[in-house]
Amino acid sequence: MKSRIYVCHTYYHVYVACLKELNLPEEERGNAALVLSTMSNDFGDLKSRADGCGLFHAVYMFDEQEDIKSPLVMKYHRDRGNLFLNLLARMRYTKLLGKLQEKYVPVDFREYRDVYVFCDSDPIGYYLSWKKIPYHALEDGLDCIRTYDTARYDNRGHFGLKAFLAAHNLIFIQNGWAKYCLDMEVNDISVLPYPCPKYIEKPRKELVDGLDGKGKDILVRLFIRDMDKIRNKLNAGGEKNRILLLTEPLCGLDVRERIFRDCIEQYGRVDGEESVILIKPHPRDVLDYRKIFPEHIVLDGKFPMEILNFIPNLRFRRVISVFTVVSSIRFAEEIVYLGEDFMDQYEAPALHRQNEMI
Repeated sequence: MKSRIYVCHTYYHVYVACLKELNLPEEERGNAALVLSTMSNDFGDLKSRADGCGLFHAVYMFDEQEDIKSPLVMKYHRDRGNLFLNLLARMRYTKLLGKLQEKYVPVDFREYRDVYVFCDSDPIGYYLSWKKIPYHALEDGLDCIRTYDTARYDNRGHFGLKAFLAAHNLIFIQNGWAKYCLDMEVNDISVLPYPCPKYIEKPRKELVDGLDGKGKDILVRLFIRDMDKIRNKLNAGGEKNRILLLTEPLCGLDVRERIFRDCIEQYGRVDGEESVILIKPHPRDVLDYRKIFPEHIVLDGKFPMEILNFIPNLRFRRVISVFTVVSSIRFAEEIVYLGEDFMDQYEAPALHRQNEMI
């Protein structure tokens, strides 16, 4: 039986998978496989770089299928106005969405001792449950369940009943509630508002602290293609303060532009002095920041911001974030986390605040 396989939907997922591999003894590296789902992310040429980084024996592309790709699946994805009827339809939906993936899955997961899945709310979770293949779930983003517990929010109303059905593989619930989910790996259990018996704590900081110089170099080379260009742009600012703005795919494009213009207007100066502004787009953010903000430096969006920790002598005076959890950042003197109160200005609060979910 082969050792490990990771199913990743984002660059951040690949980053964490690499951290886990780099914390193994060197003689055990190179035995894992990597699966890159193209459902919600363009990985560009990452596959070729991952193939050559020495951490994986194989890298597969996975054309994961959303439910909207199948009219038959979507037939069971509508409100019937009755809890019992809705649950019956959901049972059918759960199996059909899993079955829909079968001809697109590029590898036999049964060949692997440990299957790791980031964001099992995506169809891969349904597929593994349909095939009755045990797997380990990992949180989608750092402490993301702290601000948005998707399992409870998506299943608000009669959560206990739905969790019971998921535990018997009749319906599917992500993040540790599915029958064939062995455990759910999170960064910090103490910050999570609701418990789950399958949560296990694996602090990302411990994984980062376990890196040696070779491991850091592997990560930088894997994720950043234009390091020299980035250094030249930073040095062009001279002695000015450096400020890093982290974007997110919030709201529509027009509102999103206004959000980040306001971020720069309100927090882009230090003690009244102009700063060098660097914009790091989220990997799923399609707004053209180079066109909108030609006066600022726009980094490649397709690498996790944590990689900046491993670039020697890189420091920022301030990092600005709306919802992105930035506790892993080590290259900033100050972190401005704006959160829900800030977003209340741009959309209805109910769209980004969780109501009671039990």
